[in-house]
Amino acid sequence: MNRPHISINFAISADGKISSAEHCPSGWTSRADFERLKTLRESADALMVGRGTLESDRMTMNAPQKPLRCVVSSKGRFDPGHPLFASDGGPIHLLGTDHAPDEIPGTHGHHGSLAAFVETLAQEFNVKRLHCEGGGQLVRELATLDLIDEIHLTWAGHTLFGGVDAPGITGSPGDFLEASRHFELTEFTPLGNTGECFLSYRRKTG
Repeated sequence: MNRPHISINFAISADGKISSAEHCPSGWTSRADFERLKTLRESADALMVGRGTLESDRMTMNAPQKPLRCVVSSKGRFDPGHPLFASDGGPIHLLGTDHAPDEIPGTHGHHGSLAAFVETLAQEFNVKRLHCEGGGQLVRELATLDLIDEIHLTWAGHTLFGGVDAPGITGSPGDFLEASRHFELTEFTPLGNTGECFLSYRRKTG
């Protein structure tokens, strides 16, 4: 399969749960987390999020190099009044997996599987690095397809985001992948006495 190198980025709490707009209204846990988010974006040819994350975090997905901005929805429904569609930035690509996406002026619509879309980004738009910022359902699908090459986490040990049913980076507790995915730790950076730590993992090969 001809596809981009795919990375993901999340903030997680002390118990491994992922953050949300409810817990992090700003979209990040600290200024350092925000600066890291920007750095990771700047390394990508395309950014991708699920529609739910786009709406809850009111994202515009901007970066200086103007990467492609990709949003995934199973139903293909998008709010044309969302700030994304009025913001300056890279081309916007909307994927509807179950239904064709709404036609919104100035966007590119795609209908099909996530796997096919990722391949299209590589073949037709020369995307070599794709960076996904959530949510959990989208990352779960990437993990199921075994398409994740790098994982970047901000571990916010000072906070508990959710309860027993709160999701982790691959979805609901107990909903296991059909097979394990193996990664190796490449970064462990404690942020002084802030209670936060940067972690990075790379797909293990061989």
